[in-house]
Amino acid sequence: MQTVTLNNGVEMPVLGFGVFQIPPVECERAVLNAFEAGYRMIDTAQAYYNEEGVGRALEVSGLPRTDVFLVTKDWISNAGVEKAAKSIDASLEKLRTDYIDLLLIHQPFGDYPGTWRAMEAALRSGKVRAIGLSNFYPDRFVDMAECATMKPAVNQLQTNVFRQQWDSEAEMKPFGTRIMAWGPLAQGNPELVKNPAIRSLAAKYGKTPQQVALRYLIDHGIIAIPKTTHVERLKENLDVFDFALTANEIESLRALDAPEDFRWSHRNPELVKFLHHYDEKFNPERQP
Repeated sequence: MQTVTLNNGVEMPVLGFGVFQIPPVECERAVLNAFEAGYRMIDTAQAYYNEEGVGRALEVSGLPRTDVFLVTKDWISNAGVEKAAKSIDASLEKLRTDYIDLLLIHQPFGDYPGTWRAMEAALRSGKVRAIGLSNFYPDRFVDMAECATMKPAVNQLQTNVFRQQWDSEAEMKPFGTRIMAWGPLAQGNPELVKNPAIRSLAAKYGKTPQQVALRYLIDHGIIAIPKTTHVERLKENLDVFDFALTANEIESLRALDAPEDFRWSHRNPELVKFLHHYDEKFNPERQP
C-alpha cells in the first residue's frame, strides 16, 4: 500500500475504507471484508455510531495493531476540553485499542478550540498519534492552524473530480496539512461514469471511471477513503496502484471542478443547525 508522511512524521496509507452510514450491525463484517481485500486504514467517527463494529473487526481479524491505521472523529456534542477528553477515552474503549492513529474534529462548530486542546493533550499522552480537522473551510482552517500549538496533520473535506478544493489546498500547504477526501467517488453522482474525459482515460488504462477518479486524487497527493459494502467494489477501489495519470491528464481533469452546492455547504445556516442537533436525532443510544 502506498503511504504518505504527515507533518509530524507519522506515516499513513493513501487509500482507506470509510464506514459512514454503515449500520452498527453490519459494520464488523464490512470492515472484515475490507481487511480481507487488503485495506489497512479504516475511517470511522463517533457520529457514525459504529466504532464498536470497527473495534470488533480489528479484534477478530487477528491483524497486528501496528498494521492497521485507525481514524475517528470527535463530534459536536462532545466539543470542549472536558467532554472531548472523555469522548476520546470512550472511542478508545469502543475501538478496543490503546491508541488512535488519527483523530479529527468532525465539524467546525461548538467549542472546537477546546476540543483541539484535548486532542493535543491526548497526542502528548500517547492516546493519539496524529490530530487534524474535518470540514474546516479555508477561513476556519487558517484560524485554527494559526492558533494551534500542534498544526493539523490533515483536513478531511469533500473532495473529488467535481469538488477539487483548490482554495483549501492553497491555505493548507504552508502548514504541511494534507487533504483527506471524503466522498472521493462523488457520492454516486452519475456524471462520474458518463463524463467523456474520465471515460476516455478509463478506456486507455483498462480501468473503471471510479478507479480513474481515485487515481486522480492519489496522483495529486490526496488521501482517499471510498466507501462500499460490496466486496467486488472493495477490491476494485483498491486496484489503483498499477497505473498513474500523466501531468497533462491530471490537468485535463482539473477542468471538471464545479461550484459547491450551497445546500451542503458548511456556510449554510440551515445545515449548521441540522448538524448541531444531529446527535439528538440519530444517536441510537438516545432513542426511547
